Amino acid sequence: MLTRILQVLPILTLATVASAQSPFSGDWKLDPQRSRLPDEMKVQSKGDNTYVFDFGGAPETIVADGSDQTGFDNTLLSVKATGPDTWIVRRKKAGRLWIEATWKLSNDDSTLTDAYRQFDPDGSTLSMDYVYRRAGDGAGIAADWQSVKETVNSPFVLHVKPFQGGGFSFASPLGTTDAALENENHEVPSAGQGALKTVRRVDNRRLVVTIKQGGKQVATEEAVLSADLKTLTMTVHVVGHDRPNVLTFERT
Repeated sequence: MLTRILQVLPILTLATVASAQSPFSGDWKLDPQRSRLPDEMKVQSKGDNTYVFDFGGAPETIVADGSDQTGFDNTLLSVKATGPDTWIVRRKKAGRLWIEATWKLSNDDSTLTDAYRQFDPDGSTLSMDYVYRRAGDGAGIAADWQSVKETVNSPFVLHVKPFQGGGFSFASPLGTTDAALENENHEVPSAGQGALKTVRRVDNRRLVVTIKQGGKQVATEEAVLSADLKTLTMTVHVVGHDRPNVLTFERT
């Protein structure tokens, strides 16, 4: 499920000393063929139809009866089996349906498909399909699931523009992040997530951001512009994940 990616990708804070003429500013369209968003989610059975779900944030203990239950970051999570091999996972935020995912187990229980849909307030829908493979022991839905294929079905455009006196505003289907940046080594809190970001400018086309939460490093991301300034590559390393997310954008 993309929930864990949402905790990282909205931190698309290409940190630099911004200006209206910055080469990072503009509209960037994701190239799915050159991008990878590997994902991992863990499901542990606790018995009595109760499961611990770890989507990369805080583990959530949920009774899989379809009822809304307290999830992380002020959300409500519900999980319900609609058949022996199909589960419906829904997450609500601010009183509305935010995420709906349909999980289907293969006949041999070795793979799991995830039809992920995110519904935004403006009426748009982010559609992605995942294929996961079981890693290690487990039975049924309970397993460590690692994605082997990720497909972005809907348009994915990143809008980058100056924000305040030296930062950037980033808007994408994953949400909007306003990054107010003062200098290359200034820690900036991330709205709504309590994160701190330490920015290092390597050169004019390469930036590195370290993200900390609760005093601990949770991710680093690197933004690199091509020599012709037409391609933007974002590489996100999440602590605890072996594989980085790599997003390649082309200037529109």
